[in-house]
Amino acid sequence: MQQVVLASSNLGKIREIEPLLSNLPLQIIPQSHFNLTDAVEDAATFVENALIKARHACQHTRLPAIADDSGLAVAALNGAPGIITARYAGAARSDKANIDKVLAKLADKTERQAEFHSVMIYMEHAEDPCPIICHGRWSGNILYQRQGTGGFGYDPIFWVPTHQCSAAELPAEVKQKISHRGHALTNLVNVLKKKYSNN
Repeated sequence: MQQVVLASSNLGKIREIEPLLSNLPLQIIPQSHFNLTDAVEDAATFVENALIKARHACQHTRLPAIADDSGLAVAALNGAPGIITARYAGAARSDKANIDKVLAKLADKTERQAEFHSVMIYMEHAEDPCPIICHGRWSGNILYQRQGTGGFGYDPIFWVPTHQCSAAELPAEVKQKISHRGHALTNLVNVLKKKYSNN
């Protein structure tokens, strides 16, 4: 069975990603298994940052890698937090601090549309000239205060109109299907199924 590195140290992401990859003929190994530190994400887009993470994992493990870069884009904040979603609050960079900053920035705004984006990448090796790139999007609104205790990141303030609750109130199996990461990963899994069924 082909081993593939999951290029993330984010336990929340790993918990969401691993079940969706379980139907593939792959052995998914988190990068922590290799004592691999996170890559420096210094690019300007989700795609470029995901490529950096995947290439970093491939270079250090000599294995194919799957990487994700994702973030929240709030319309009234000109797309912020965007690529700095995880570190929006600066040095504090905790879920609480990040949420507090978004809520403070939106305090006097009624326009609260937002989207989560996820870019999933499969890279065969560090010099792979044609990695598989899949994008997922999840539309919603930013709440005025936290709701729910599940999920991670900005989930407690992300209202999901289709389900009339926050992302933090969704059962994990529902979130996996409808979220930005779920959409991107479903697309990636479909491509990888074809790839490995032909091998």
